[in-house]
Amino acid sequence: MADKDHNDIPDLGELRESIDSVDRRIVDLLNQRANLSLGVGRYKASKGEAIYKPFREQEVMNKIAGSSPGPLPDKHLRTIYREIMSSSRHLQRPERVVYLGPEGTFSYFAAIEHMGSAASLTPKGNFEEIFRAVAEEGAELGVIPMENTIEGTVGQVVDLFMKYKVYIQAEVFSRISHSIMSKAESLKDVEVIYSHPQPLGQCRDWLRTHLPDVPTIPMESTAEAAEVVAGKKAAAVIGHIKLADMHAMNVLSQSIEDLPDNWTRFLIIGAAPSQEDRRDKTTILFTLPDKPGALARVLTTLGHQGINMTKLESRPFRGEKWKYVFFTDLECDLGGDRYQDVLEDIRQQCHTLRVLGTYPTQENRS
Repeated sequence: MADKDHNDIPDLGELRESIDSVDRRIVDLLNQRANLSLGVGRYKASKGEAIYKPFREQEVMNKIAGSSPGPLPDKHLRTIYREIMSSSRHLQRPERVVYLGPEGTFSYFAAIEHMGSAASLTPKGNFEEIFRAVAEEGAELGVIPMENTIEGTVGQVVDLFMKYKVYIQAEVFSRISHSIMSKAESLKDVEVIYSHPQPLGQCRDWLRTHLPDVPTIPMESTAEAAEVVAGKKAAAVIGHIKLADMHAMNVLSQSIEDLPDNWTRFLIIGAAPSQEDRRDKTTILFTLPDKPGALARVLTTLGHQGINMTKLESRPFRGEKWKYVFFTDLECDLGGDRYQDVLEDIRQQCHTLRVLGTYPTQENRS
């Protein structure tokens, strides 16, 4: 019986030869795909089309995952293809993508997660610099945090949509999980903690339980905090776990956030509206005349058309006392032919109306 089991064990040398053969075929196929992608890039250039096509990428991902018999897990397959498509975009034409820096922020990791490592990422110091770079300085895309399940909407971003003519291309939902990292070997050696105020607030109960007497110092970003901590033996940073690899730190504890279901919705913005054939969601920004029932009329118009509203938030209209702007997400392609009459009705009911973008809804959040 033992000899039989021994004979069933495959020869390692033969397996490696087979893997090498498969790898050669994979490389050949990847290069064939890259050549086809270059052809797509030439077509887009001739038509003046954008390189980034989020719905097409989502469609490709779903087809690939749906056709896979395994044993490769769906998540791994999607990660591999995210990098393949990132490389394809770069081959077609490198696009400058701006984000809230420095490198190592949650915005940076959201950009890498969605755009892939071949994206040409450029950090910016604040949200307005991101909007200005896209609207006026030639950056193709920007990545901005719109809202968090715990902290709510980033109000400044709504203000900047009012100020700059940019359009939403896609949305990205990123799970936010915090780790505490340090050059120290254990938590008992930590004498001070640095981080952005939001992670410090989101880990408040954990800190009270495990490090009740250790002072915390707020910083402009988790990435900046990590740079400071990397030069101190007894300091720690709270942030994305990948900061540990970037700065050669020890991970002292993972998933220390008080509420585990913590997500941030990021928006990808561009200088022109999306021209993809299918778009699932629309975001509008509007102000209303100072009349009774003005908001109710808009909501009634949407309701009569069976349009589901997933977000409605008011924001003070800067420069106008007691005036408000409304930021609204709708589950429809309000820019499509089907809704042109509805859009015109809403426009007539509003003082001002801007369609900020029609774009695909992100799938496969995990």
